[in-house]
Amino acid sequence: MTMRATLLENLTIRDLVNGYRDSGDNGVVALGGNLNVRPAFQREFVYAPDDRDRVVKSVYNNMPLNVMYWAKNPDGTYEIIDGQQRTISICQFVINDDGNGNPIAINFDGKRTQTFAGLSEEKQREILDNYKLQIYVCEGTDDEKLDWFHTINIAGKIMEEQELLNADYTGPWLTSAKSYFSKKTNNLAINSAYYNNDNKNTLLALTPDDANRQALLNLVLHWITGSENMKDSGLVKNYMAAHRFDDNADEMINYYKAVINWVKITFKEYRKDMKGLGWGFLYNKYHDNSYIPEEIESTLHNLYEQFENDGDGMHKSGFYEYVLSSDRTLIWKRIFSEKQQKQAYQNQNKRCGGRCGRELPFNQLEAHHKIAFADGGTTTIDNCLMLCHDCHADITAKQNHK
Repeated sequence: MTMRATLLENLTIRDLVNGYRDSGDNGVVALGGNLNVRPAFQREFVYAPDDRDRVVKSVYNNMPLNVMYWAKNPDGTYEIIDGQQRTISICQFVINDDGNGNPIAINFDGKRTQTFAGLSEEKQREILDNYKLQIYVCEGTDDEKLDWFHTINIAGKIMEEQELLNADYTGPWLTSAKSYFSKKTNNLAINSAYYNNDNKNTLLALTPDDANRQALLNLVLHWITGSENMKDSGLVKNYMAAHRFDDNADEMINYYKAVINWVKITFKEYRKDMKGLGWGFLYNKYHDNSYIPEEIESTLHNLYEQFENDGDGMHKSGFYEYVLSSDRTLIWKRIFSEKQQKQAYQNQNKRCGGRCGRELPFNQLEAHHKIAFADGGTTTIDNCLMLCHDCHADITAKQNHK
């Protein structure tokens, strides 16, 4: 069967809003219950109030909205392929409910805000019965409808990658996963917060709105699959396909909880640098190892103190993996910064620190680790020796022949 689209004529906003019901996790319907406004593959309502108001103002001023697309089901009902955000915006205004029980009043004329009920009867009838909606009804197979959904998603709020993946792998597993990872009310901050009352010290560089756009779901999918390239969704797709018809997403939910719990047990003190680290990837690599949290905290304390005193030669971003792995390359740069070299040069009274001891311009000296980097030497000012080329070659040769 080839996908075909037919313009739906004579549909009014009155028809559309009839029977509109937002049941939260249980979906959104309109058109007397015959239109599935938010099918399983669709995202949550993500329009900000300003976005919604612009849609309503367009309708109020009889200005055309972008074309919307519905799919026709075998039983004669419909589901929205594209246009969910605009449809919900219109319906919320007419029924005067923003989805959370709050009224909606919009400033149309720059003088005062008005609810739909506050408009004149003539204006209400004009909106309900005369405004022309441009809706195409598409008929085809499920795969064709999903392909079309991907193709036409070019207007309004651009779809995130995970939102598109959800379109391909709808099923009981996805419903369960979204109920935990994709809601503003999923206690995102509390789940990843360090024992504080205001829930600001979170491990995740995400907001509840990010979760609503599937960012948390996408992040945890990358964690559990070990896919560290966040732009590569190959392993994520494989995981979603393998679990698509599982009864629930408990495996991934429990994995996420285990990651957060492991971090809190291993790292007793919260620092702002912890926010947004790839905790799932660190958990995958190191959670089977034994650590003494007090020793980890002591090491971190010393690292931050050293960074404060002379941090130009350090990678602060690697501190947390270093205390788990002891890989020095994660925290030390191999090259002294120009600032460090100039300070060492001043400390040497502008002389070569080697055998010759000559006074030389800065640009004729080279930086050298007193204790070789390979032998555990740090890239700090007190381990930096400025040498002329000949002295540098001489000292390096002696170090290499030890």
